[in-house]
Amino acid sequence: MKLTGKVALVTGAKDGIGKAVALAFANEGADVALVSRSITREDDVVREIEALGRKACVATVDVANKASVLAMVQKVKDELGQIDILVNNAGLSKPAMMLKMTEEQWDDVINIHLKGTFLCMQAVAGDMKARGYGRIINVTSSAGLQGTIGQVNYAAAKGGINALTKAGARELAKYGVTVNAISPFAVTKMTEKISTDPVLSVKYTDKIPMGRFGQVEEMAGGFVFLASQDASYITGQILCIEGGMIMR
Repeated sequence: MKLTGKVALVTGAKDGIGKAVALAFANEGADVALVSRSITREDDVVREIEALGRKACVATVDVANKASVLAMVQKVKDELGQIDILVNNAGLSKPAMMLKMTEEQWDDVINIHLKGTFLCMQAVAGDMKARGYGRIINVTSSAGLQGTIGQVNYAAAKGGINALTKAGARELAKYGVTVNAISPFAVTKMTEKISTDPVLSVKYTDKIPMGRFGQVEEMAGGFVFLASQDASYITGQILCIEGGMIMR
């Protein structure tokens, strides 16, 4: 197993990509901190991880609030020990055309995606630097790579995450800490309309060389790879898992 003895913290872990990644990490031997605004020990993902013989810590957090993030990280450390892997997956969507977007819509998306990613990185990177080891994986989007209509807030947030990933990678590389990002497409509840709406579905699958949308389970392998020793010499990169939609 590739992650035996490691402790992983996954935000947005209640369902979707976060849940799939948490289960994949546990299946590779990691204990997992499951973090979300509303997760409880009654959620299925907790029982599934414990059924694999791994420990599951549950913590609620507002990723856009520094005090909340620091308290969450301390809880994880108290229950599981030092954090080896961080996956920044928390997010939300508040679409609107640019000329009609409210300041609240802008702030909410920027705060959860970009500020939240920064605060979580900042909260764990110090310990990682001191120990000379760490894996940080941020979740981005094609919207941050090429823009998207009707979601300038989301595109700006994800573009910021791409830059944050690269800047963080440069700062932490010499301390044994890697920082990378993964760009999935239309596999979350936020984006399910793209794959379920008949018109949008055809529009977007025409852009995907593989001709279909992915499944959350198909994303998880990329996270395991970047979290493992197999990716020890990879940092500052954006891995697109989108069926070939974006080729860089």
